[in-house]
Amino acid sequence: MRAVLQRVSEASVTVDSNITGAIKQGLLILFCAEHNDSDDDAAYFARKISKMRIFTDDNGKMNHSVLDINGSVLAVSQFTLAANWKKGNRPGFSGAAAPAEGERLYEFFCNALKSEGLTVEKGVFGAHMDVRLLNDGPVTIVMDSKDNA
Repeated sequence: MRAVLQRVSEASVTVDSNITGAIKQGLLILFCAEHNDSDDDAAYFARKISKMRIFTDDNGKMNHSVLDINGSVLAVSQFTLAANWKKGNRPGFSGAAAPAEGERLYEFFCNALKSEGLTVEKGVFGAHMDVRLLNDGPVTIVMDSKDNA
C-alpha cells in the first residue's frame, strides 16, 4: 500500500466538470492499494495519518496533526503510485491491486479515516480526475506499507 500525503490550504477533485470533493486546510492523500495489501494495512495508514504531526504550532514547529487543527482529508485513488519504472520507458502497473480489490481497500481506508474522527471527501475510483491543490509548505510525505517494520 502506498500513500502520498500533501499538506494543503485547499484542494478539490473534479470529474466530468463536477466537483466530487473539496476541502480547505488539511491533507490531500493519493492512495494506492497493491497486491497482498490488507484491511490491517489500510487501518494502520489511517491511524498513522490521523495522528501524524505535520501542521505547525504557534512557534512554527510541526507539532499538530490534521485532527488537532480540525482539518479535513481529500482522499484520491491513484493506481499509478504502483508504477514499476525501472525497465524500459513505459511504466508498468501490474503491482496495483485488481480494480475490485483496489476500490474495496480505498473505501475501507476512507471509512477508517472517518473512524479516526476525520472529515473525508473523496474522488471517484477509476475515473479520470482533475485534482487541484494549494500546497502548504510544501509538506509531502510518502508512505509505503513495505516500510512498516
